[in-house]
Amino acid sequence: MRQYRSVFISDVHLGTADCQADYLLDFLNNLQCETLYLVGDIVDLIAMQRRSHFPESHRQVIHKLIDLAASGTRVIYIPGNHDEFFRRFCGQTLSGIELKYKAVHATADGRQFLVCHGDQFDQVVRCSPLMLLVGDRAHGLLLRLNRWFNALRRLQGKPYWSLAAWLKSRIGRARTFIRRFELAALTVAEKGHYDGFICGHIHSAGFLRSEDGLYCNDGDWVEHCTALVERENGKLELLHWSESPSVLAVEPEVPHPEVCGDARPVLDRVPAGFVEQVNRLAG
Repeated sequence: MRQYRSVFISDVHLGTADCQADYLLDFLNNLQCETLYLVGDIVDLIAMQRRSHFPESHRQVIHKLIDLAASGTRVIYIPGNHDEFFRRFCGQTLSGIELKYKAVHATADGRQFLVCHGDQFDQVVRCSPLMLLVGDRAHGLLLRLNRWFNALRRLQGKPYWSLAAWLKSRIGRARTFIRRFELAALTVAEKGHYDGFICGHIHSAGFLRSEDGLYCNDGDWVEHCTALVERENGKLELLHWSESPSVLAVEPEVPHPEVCGDARPVLDRVPAGFVEQVNRLAG
């Protein structure tokens, strides 16, 4: 059993064939934490309108989340764009799970992090979500290839490996969007006097530190099977969870060269009312 102070997961996309529900269920069954944040797109209501795929493993994930809330774990659900329907219930508690538009998380070492799904940035940075950069059809093909590829790997006794994530990492426009998204999140954290920003949405787990803040993306459970975790001392790590769970990254101690020094003013070149617009979209 792994013990953490807090855990952040997002972009599970229950209700779709690409959801890695078995790995997530194994993670939740081996988890103890004080607070579990569900940072949006837990259930893919958009995809389910076209075609619903909700096997027993998906139902077990829902039951496990409710069980965690009932057994003393504080579970906070921040809906995203694919489960936006649940935003109408923000401010309420359903089956022991608190629904919020956004949250402010205080780490054990005293830092304050703003927590949002991240789709609030789509309008502000004037980019489509990462999936739209390669096109809906192309992305769907990538995910189908990913399923077939990993089915073959399982037959060969090999662990999960994301072909879709590897291919997308080679697309220049995707990398550009990710960096713009990261800088937008850091800007909101800085302007709001937070120590950092925690989100999901773009299916790209990672850290980016500036001189004044820390960007954290917890990734997804479609392509990467990742979670952001806080240890008892307040330090943050990214975990990958499949057949061989591992620590992907720990929070960086020094600023990234692209967001410090001479490059630092890039965080100030944002539209008027940028922070106010994101806060309004986030509720």
